Amino acid sequence: MRLALIDYGAGNLHSARRAFEFGGATVEVTADPGVLAQADGLVLPGVGAFDPTMTKLEGLGLREVILAQARRKPLLGICIGLQVLFEGSEEGSRPGLGLIPGVCRRFHPEPSLNVPHMGWNQLETVANPLWTGLAERPWVYYVHTYFPVPTDPSVVIARSQHGHQLFCAAVQQGLVWGTQFHPEKSSQAGLQIVRNFLSQVAQTALSH
Repeated sequence: MRLALIDYGAGNLHSARRAFEFGGATVEVTADPGVLAQADGLVLPGVGAFDPTMTKLEGLGLREVILAQARRKPLLGICIGLQVLFEGSEEGSRPGLGLIPGVCRRFHPEPSLNVPHMGWNQLETVANPLWTGLAERPWVYYVHTYFPVPTDPSVVIARSQHGHQLFCAAVQQGLVWGTQFHPEKSSQAGLQIVRNFLSQVAQTALSH
């Protein structure tokens, strides 16, 4: 199984690559549109801010490539890679990829609320292949200040709570998945999520 880890100059590529290789994929870290087209699945990782991420993706000519490939094969966005799947963000002014309708919002101020939200938190999930084999309310690892607010609530497949705010932690729309948390930093639960995504990649490849 060939997986393309999209390289647009963001950090954290090493740990993401190791997690997906551990899950059984052959991983290529690349910004080459030809390699993305040949891969069985795509991962858009990242840490950083919304506008710089979109500037880098567009500067590399990857906007249209990602949009085209996401109609044909599974795509997983992680952290800022999830946020740029949406139409925009309060963090910046540039348009996102727009694969999923909605925008990203900042946590509302609360007394004693730590922002950014950093560390371990539990998921409240709905039935989805991404959660196969996980314990109820699994723990996952976050580092973020913004979170997605989809226009269609039915695409939300997991939520977490920070302070009094219940926020979208993961989405699925068609072949597009996204997690606000970092599976590659989420211990055994994260590795199971990686394996579950790779299972979807394998099933889609077999059906084509």
